[in-house]
Amino acid sequence: MKFTCIRSELSEALQNVQRAVSTKATLPALEGILIKAYDNKLTLTGYDLEIGITTTIDATISEQGEIVVGAKLFSDIVRKLPEEIASFESDERYIFYINSGNADYQIIGMSSIEYPDIPTFESTDEISLEAGVLKNMIRQTIYAVSDNMAKPIYTGSLYEIKDNILRIVAIDGYRMAIRKENIVAERNTQFIVPGKIQMEILKLIDSDEEKINIIVGQRHVLFTVGTYSVISRLIEGTFLDYATTIPKDKNTEVRINTRKLISSVERMSLLTSERIQSPVKCSIGKDEIKLTCKTSVGRASDSLQVGTVGSEVEIGFNNRYLLDALKNSECDEVMLILNGSLTPMIVSPVEGDSFTFLVVPMRINDEN
Repeated sequence: MKFTCIRSELSEALQNVQRAVSTKATLPALEGILIKAYDNKLTLTGYDLEIGITTTIDATISEQGEIVVGAKLFSDIVRKLPEEIASFESDERYIFYINSGNADYQIIGMSSIEYPDIPTFESTDEISLEAGVLKNMIRQTIYAVSDNMAKPIYTGSLYEIKDNILRIVAIDGYRMAIRKENIVAERNTQFIVPGKIQMEILKLIDSDEEKINIIVGQRHVLFTVGTYSVISRLIEGTFLDYATTIPKDKNTEVRINTRKLISSVERMSLLTSERIQSPVKCSIGKDEIKLTCKTSVGRASDSLQVGTVGSEVEIGFNNRYLLDALKNSECDEVMLILNGSLTPMIVSPVEGDSFTFLVVPMRINDEN
């Protein structure tokens, strides 16, 4: 194999593909990147048996071939090469030669035969939508994906397509995030996408206007983002019937400036930490929300002027869970909808229903 290419293009591709490379693999090839050089295209693949990322860049290929090289070392070398044009060559012993300007490297590679095959699957559904739309949907729900492997079903998000509406739903037991958008889809379906692959999709989206295709199989899903293809196993199992968990009653409704409420909660949060936990109590009156927090290090209070419709209520929240919901609303104003002090609070837009966030309350005692 022998080829030349633009160093900066190769470096960017390597850094993106490298995120799917295993750092502690029992199979040595999985700690490398598979390089294929054919038809003046360089194909790079990283795969950790859970997620695979593949991309292609232009290259001038003198001799076709394939090789696997250590991902981190190769990426570090390419990033530091002195010239924009770099040359690469491998021999029958799988020694990989790198040259750029006066810099020369020889690193040990291995045969591509040792690299596991990326899964192939038959498509059952295909969805196409703008990258900016998917990016916003993932960004506004990923915070509620669980990291508790005791319930692996919730380490991913439910993608539900029903009547040409795509909903992404994430839940971790303490909060739930639902985001919806109109799309064009041939039929109704649902599948569960791991949180890890969604984070990679966010990093790969370069232009909000480009189209992203989501190809779904029985056990796998493939996202195409620009020149990148990202494949992952779907999470199997039965997701929570999320619609039944959304409170139907609206005893109290508060329209509030999001930034002001975030700032107030952050002020209360100064008294809490990972070691010192105490709820932020929200006392909602007719024209005021009073926030208080009491911990072993002190006590804090603050108040905001609001317009409340319905009953007065006192309710407590984990400060981080409340802040996550407010910050991911990405609205100037939100509606807070409550049904007593022990029922999850709904955070929703003032107009429309593009998102629904639920925050489970904490019990508060009389001293807070």
